[in-house]
Amino acid sequence: MKITVVGLGRVGAVAASGLALAGHDVLGVDIDHDRVAVLREGNPSYYEPGIAERMAVVLQEGFLRVLHRDGVADDLGEVAVVTVGTPQVGQCAAELNQVREAISWVKHKRPRELVIAMKSTVPPGTGLELMSKELSGTGIGYVSNPEFLREGQAIRDWDCPDRVVIGAAPEGVRSVETVMRMYAGINAPVLVTDITSAEMVKYASNAFLATRISFINEIAALCDTLGASIDDVSQGLAMDSRTGSRIHAGVGYGGSCLPKDVEMLYRLASAGGAESEVLRAASEVNSRQRHLPLRSLRERFNSRLAGVEVAVLGLAFKPDTDDVRDAPALDLIRALIAEGAKVRAFDPEAGGLAKEQLPSLAQVVDGVEEATAGAQAMCLVTEWDEIVGADWTAVARRMVPPRFVFDGRNALDPHEMRRLGFEYVGIGRNGNARTMSAAAAAPALCSASNDGGRK
Repeated sequence: MKITVVGLGRVGAVAASGLALAGHDVLGVDIDHDRVAVLREGNPSYYEPGIAERMAVVLQEGFLRVLHRDGVADDLGEVAVVTVGTPQVGQCAAELNQVREAISWVKHKRPRELVIAMKSTVPPGTGLELMSKELSGTGIGYVSNPEFLREGQAIRDWDCPDRVVIGAAPEGVRSVETVMRMYAGINAPVLVTDITSAEMVKYASNAFLATRISFINEIAALCDTLGASIDDVSQGLAMDSRTGSRIHAGVGYGGSCLPKDVEMLYRLASAGGAESEVLRAASEVNSRQRHLPLRSLRERFNSRLAGVEVAVLGLAFKPDTDDVRDAPALDLIRALIAEGAKVRAFDPEAGGLAKEQLPSLAQVVDGVEEATAGAQAMCLVTEWDEIVGADWTAVARRMVPPRFVFDGRNALDPHEMRRLGFEYVGIGRNGNARTMSAAAAAPALCSASNDGGRK
């Protein structure tokens, strides 16, 4: 198939390179001259494991061409995949100007019938509005085809998705068939539904994940109060088929999707007269979690952080990405600087982007060693492998008393950290409970009764 991908940001570059690697003839277009220039050289301007290597292959083999939008002269093919941004701007939860501009461009350029596959995250109801106002009478098909790519794992999520969702109008059978051919070779269940339901799947998925994160953080706070272990509680929940995979307590979620999508869904519920207390609570818990490191530091240093040297490890909102949008670490650093602390921060990939958004007094350095040397306290905020796997014996030697460690992702072994001389604080790990190893627990687990999940 001949396919055009409109918008070559984090989602668009993965989609374009994935479709090209599958053997399609792909044209990737963008309005940003600088982005086009670096992508044509196979060098994305952001960090995502595997994307640079994949781009290099498909560009060299000629399966993917990258052009500025103004330079496109030929037809767009059978499908135009729209992957432009829908950023949150002020109080508006999703700004759709880029989406409308992309559709206008597709309408102007198409010399023959094609299908628009909307991968940009748009509020439920947007697709029907676009069909009635922008595409009516054009002969252009339209489907909602939301993306579920996780930053840091986007290549794997494209190649092996949990599901493919395609939403279309009742008369859009041919459009659905066209888009399904685009996914030929990808082994995943396909859900075909109406347009608004497909849009809702995206928002509901993110809102449910945000709710799970906030729920486990609430349970972690209760564990600290009662002296339980959040590690054991989380593992116990994961072993129940009804509650799903294990999820970890931490300082909260960030990034460009979850905060925006939860806010949008809450606004839609409120506007429709269906107040969502669950979504409101999830957002409030997430905001509260961000204050935990600062609160813990204040308690340890008797509310006097002026002059305290603090290392902050991890700046991206999650590992394996350089994305610092709504990253908890940036809020923490700003608060520490405001209280007079001396901050040195490190992230394997996000240091440059973070530095642009941080106060000038915050130092962004090149490694764990430099960040922790002479520090009295350390906050782990993003669980990069090279941070979690650092030589903590050497770190203990470089830091100075009290060697206070706040583990904002429960990524470190608390017993080992305390053995090395750190004052360790985790989330939900601070009671008197001792964690039993999986091997020690095995006999008891094997002899436990199984009620078949009927409770």
